[in-house]
Amino acid sequence: MNSRLSWRRMLLVACAAVAVLSCATLAAGLWRGGDEPRTAPPAPSVTEPTGPEARAATSPPPKEHQDGSGRGRSPAALGRSAPTKVTIPAIDVSTGLESLGLDDDGVMETPRDPDLAGWYTPGPAPGQEGPAVIAGHVTWNSAHAVFHRLSELAPGDTVTVDRADGRTATFTVDRVEQYPKDEFPTVEVYRNLDHSGLRLITCAGDYSAAEHRYADNVVVYATLTHTE
Repeated sequence: MNSRLSWRRMLLVACAAVAVLSCATLAAGLWRGGDEPRTAPPAPSVTEPTGPEARAATSPPPKEHQDGSGRGRSPAALGRSAPTKVTIPAIDVSTGLESLGLDDDGVMETPRDPDLAGWYTPGPAPGQEGPAVIAGHVTWNSAHAVFHRLSELAPGDTVTVDRADGRTATFTVDRVEQYPKDEFPTVEVYRNLDHSGLRLITCAGDYSAAEHRYADNVVVYATLTHTE
């Protein structure tokens, strides 16, 4: 066997093992201090996964996406530009955005301001091809936070994102799911897409004062349906 090919194969296997371990850790729903948990499990790498098993798990859905209204194919994805504002009329949300990255432990940061949502900057921008992720707190110091009503969204509701380039991306909600934190579907939420998607994430379920955490996460899945 060619030594160079053997070395590359071993490297790919090692990378895949690290990715699986990271996803398992992220889905545990870690938090940091205060009386609020982390809003959502952090995202794994947005680069293409390695290994045949990973590629099969993240295969994209069909290009002909049908939203709840039957409008058909999603519009062409936009280029990369930072989001500046998110508007969700159905739950009276209009919020600016913080930038979220990964902390020193490899865990996705959460917004510092409970009245603001946050965009996960290592991932796609809203309107860009792929699953853009925006997270927000559900409560903060026992008061309602920006995504307190996120679970009330329903298929057909719209989410509009203003961008720094002056473009506006409107997404239509496909579905709303609630998952136990220890069963968070990391691949389903962050998998590669062949169109522009949006994931809105917050906490949900019972709150444990002893553990300073909620039991579940709510994930809103939406697809780009209009651009201006």
